Amino acid sequence: MATALQDLTLADVAVDFGDNAARVDEFIRLGREFWLVGGMFGPVVTRYEDVTAILRDKRWHSASGKLAELFGVTDPEFIANQQVSILSAEGDVHTRLRRLVSPAFSPRNADALRPFMRDVVNGLVDSVAAAGKADFAVDICESYPIPIICELLGAPASDRDLFSRWANDILEVFSMDMATKIGTIMKAQNELGDYTNAMIEERRSKPADDLLTLLIAAEEAGDKLSNDELVMMVNAVIVAGTDTTRNQLGCAVALFAQHPQQWALLAERPELAPRAVEESMRYFGAVRETARFASVDIEYRDVLFPQGTFIGLFLEAANRDETMFPAPGVFDITAPAPKSPQLTFGSGIHYCLGASLARAELQEALPILARRMPNLQLDGPTVWKPETVGIFGPERLPVTFDPGH
Repeated sequence: MATALQDLTLADVAVDFGDNAARVDEFIRLGREFWLVGGMFGPVVTRYEDVTAILRDKRWHSASGKLAELFGVTDPEFIANQQVSILSAEGDVHTRLRRLVSPAFSPRNADALRPFMRDVVNGLVDSVAAAGKADFAVDICESYPIPIICELLGAPASDRDLFSRWANDILEVFSMDMATKIGTIMKAQNELGDYTNAMIEERRSKPADDLLTLLIAAEEAGDKLSNDELVMMVNAVIVAGTDTTRNQLGCAVALFAQHPQQWALLAERPELAPRAVEESMRYFGAVRETARFASVDIEYRDVLFPQGTFIGLFLEAANRDETMFPAPGVFDITAPAPKSPQLTFGSGIHYCLGASLARAELQEALPILARRMPNLQLDGPTVWKPETVGIFGPERLPVTFDPGH
């Protein structure tokens, strides 16, 4: 007979959550002894096998659609205006949306943007190359994804500042203090919705070579995306494609700054970029954890999780699981690819739709940065984003490097 969740005594993570390294170490330590530990919003799993099992079990639904509830948001207008998103949809709704839009997010379409990605990276480095120093988080990471998102959607370069502001404001939905930022979030959502509707109207009469045109044309057995669904997809692209990329790039460079030989090797051997991306995402992923909730009563490993139970999935600890990775505590971009993929992109039906785009962005950026910013070193303390943000990364990352490259 399964044990009721409320009858379990869970070990809590006794560490300052502001210390990311200590937090990960504590979760890994507890994970060796317990498969389930106590977290902020409920139980947390840390082992690779359990994380993947829950991510792949369709009875566990994405908690992204429950963020307002989790963070205590009660604003009726905000709640009423929230539409079903591909990031939180489940069942037949999710299957339909994913089937319609997946071809637009193919590796081939992502690869077509690689020359533009290289131009963006080189342009950003040009602005700091002569000085031989930069705040990498501000000067490079902050500005990297937005031009690519605009190019992807077919938005003019003159609107990049608008997209940057909308992205920053809408992403407050992942902040634990989102209840205090509802006005900012709604204003950005409404402005982006108006902008997207105008773009959709224009593309319907004048198709272009961009993602929005592909989404408008997406059809299967006579089924097409509605206008509201098209607006939702643009919102999802901005939400999922901006903060993840800028933070993952910052995490990777902060990691490489502590491994200078690996940085120099990447400059010499740019063909290592795919492994460098996967290894940096495994060792130090920007998406440290995700959450699910039980859509029905679920029995797993002889524990009964009642319907509505929230469960945390600590991806960063799972990516260091010594039963799945040969040397989980070692960062090595030359090591053979492990049999088990890193989980920063997730797993199961909600596996990151934009994974091909994100991989391309990081694969193009890292070798260029390694070549043009040789002898990279930290130039003071890194300021990490607070625990109140959903995606982790550096807020300030001062570095020095050999100038003139």
